[in-house]
Amino acid sequence: MVAIIRKEINSFFASPVGYLVIGLFLVINGLFLWVFSGEYNVFDAGFADLSAFFQLAPWVLLFLIPAVSMRAFSDEKKMGTLELLLTKPISLRNIVLGKYFGALLLILMALLPTLLYVMTISDLGNPSGNWDVGSTIGSYLGLLFLAMTYTSMGIFASTLSKNQIVAFIIAVFICFVFYFGFEGLSSVSSSLDLNFLGMKEHFNSVARGVIDTRDLIYFLSLTTLFLVLTYLKLKEESS
Repeated sequence: MVAIIRKEINSFFASPVGYLVIGLFLVINGLFLWVFSGEYNVFDAGFADLSAFFQLAPWVLLFLIPAVSMRAFSDEKKMGTLELLLTKPISLRNIVLGKYFGALLLILMALLPTLLYVMTISDLGNPSGNWDVGSTIGSYLGLLFLAMTYTSMGIFASTLSKNQIVAFIIAVFICFVFYFGFEGLSSVSSSLDLNFLGMKEHFNSVARGVIDTRDLIYFLSLTTLFLVLTYLKLKEESS
C-alpha cells in the first residue's frame, strides 16, 4: 500500500496537477478572505476570526477534491493499466486504500499552509493572541473529516467512467448532495427534517469545538461506505 501511496504522490507532483490544486486552494481562499470585499473578507468583518474561511473552504474543496481524485481509476482504465495493476501481488483492498490515502495526503498538504491564517488572526486580535482556540481546532478537524469523505466519494466516482471529466462531474454531484442536498430538501418543507443525513450539519457540529461521537461515526461510516463501494466495483470488473 505504501508503494501505491508513494506512486500517487509522485505522479501528482510529476505533473502540474499537484501544484495547481494546492495553489488554487490557497489563492481562492486568500482572495476571498483578504482581498475581495464582501461577507468573507476578514477586514470587513471587523473582528479577528476564521469563521469565513471555514464557511468557504468546504465549497472550494467540493470542487478541488474531485479534481484530484477523478484520475485515480479512470486514468488507469483509459490507459489500459487497470488490469495490469490488479494482477500485481498486492491485494485489491490495499490498491483502493493506496489510491485513497495518496489523494488525501495531497489535500492535507493544501490545508497545511492555511495555518498561517491562524497566526495572522492571532496577531490581528485585540489584544494580540485573542482568538477562539477550541472553535478553530474543531473547524480544522471538521475540514479533515470533510476531506476524508469527499476523497472517498471522488475515488468511487473515478471507477464509474474512463473519462476523467465525467468522473469529476459525478464526484462533484455526490459531494454536493451529501454536503448540502439534505439541508436543501429540509428547507423545502418544514415537516421534512433530513439535516442529520447531511455533512454540513455534522461539520457545523464539529466546528463548534465539541467532538460528538455521532459526528465521528457519521463521517467514518460514510467514508467507509464509499471505499467499500469502490472495492466492490473494482472486484466486479476484475472477475
